[in-house]
Amino acid sequence: MAVLSDATQLKTLEAQFVQSQKMQAIGQLAGGVAHDFNNLLTAISGHCDLLMLRHDKGDPDFADLDQISQNANRAASLVGQLLAFSRKQTLKPQVIDLRDTLSDMTHLLNRLVGEKVLLTLEHDSELRSIRADKRQLEQVLMNLVVNARDAMPGGGEIKIETENLHLIQDMPRDRVTVPKGDYVAVKVSDEGTGIAANELGKIFEPFFTTKRVGEGTGLGLSTAYGIIKQTGGYIFCDTVVGSGTCFTIYLPVYDRIAQSDAHPDKAAGGRVPSDMAIQGDATVLLVEDEAPVRAFASRALKLRGYCVLEAENAEEALKMLDAPDLDVDIFVTDVIMPGMDGPTWVTEALKTRPGTKTVFMSGYAEDVFQDGNCPVQNAVFLPKPFSLSELTATVQNQLG
Repeated sequence: MAVLSDATQLKTLEAQFVQSQKMQAIGQLAGGVAHDFNNLLTAISGHCDLLMLRHDKGDPDFADLDQISQNANRAASLVGQLLAFSRKQTLKPQVIDLRDTLSDMTHLLNRLVGEKVLLTLEHDSELRSIRADKRQLEQVLMNLVVNARDAMPGGGEIKIETENLHLIQDMPRDRVTVPKGDYVAVKVSDEGTGIAANELGKIFEPFFTTKRVGEGTGLGLSTAYGIIKQTGGYIFCDTVVGSGTCFTIYLPVYDRIAQSDAHPDKAAGGRVPSDMAIQGDATVLLVEDEAPVRAFASRALKLRGYCVLEAENAEEALKMLDAPDLDVDIFVTDVIMPGMDGPTWVTEALKTRPGTKTVFMSGYAEDVFQDGNCPVQNAVFLPKPFSLSELTATVQNQLG
């Protein structure tokens, strides 16, 4: 007697679960590494800024300090890509029309692809709006176009297409299921070498690349994956070896009228131009558990004329605020700390000190700022690593 059992569905579910667990673990690792590195880079670039204030441009040491500063910024950009993959970056979503976004990028994309490659765009004439971080979405499109260019060393055509898509039922695809509803689909296709079947399942993993050593970091597609996922969308890849590759992005349609999005500068995460940094005379309560970061931030604010009170954690800050005769004009606090986090202690402090301004700073903000909105009214977010001028300008701008 023989008993046969079809295990196809079970094996498929197992593969989906293993891949999901794997990507989640990589994301948690990337987010944790990024958090620690951003604290280190804040201390490095911050103390470098302090040293540069004491050296003129003609000083032989100034060039060395400038190199340190530039390379710290490059490291920060790399860490930013890890944050994008782990979906722990702070977005500034706004309602956008992809046709306008791509139109603005056309000149840049044509320069990126070079003379051998023809770039063509085809749009749905009635394309609907989406809600996303415009700068991050531009990064996704640039990554996909650059990859398409690299896949065609002899030249060819890259086609970008947009269209409205209505799914009347859930659409299972690869290892996920796209829920039914209205989407804007973006396709980036090329006529390149394609991707081998044994590599296709790894293309969105950080540091995986099919390019030769020195030609790519392996973070382009993983960054795109993280940005699209955090935006609420999906990204898929279709490829034929020797014929070309097509990446398809599904982004949910956004119908509601943009309100605060008309002023993206005021969204959480907005930075202030450095030329706004002027002298101040307010009292700042600085709460930061990383001693090197706290030391740099304190010195930077004192150099601008502020009176700075320092606390190592939220509990110490609240204890200081128990003194009724202590006047504090603004809280500058880390988001993620041992014990109470930044938004929690600030919310508690505002019960007895309403109207106090707040600046949140963090290497990454986990779930606190993911939708682009700050949990504390009239507060702003300053992502690490930040420079001396960015810190002082943000504080000055908050104080008005």
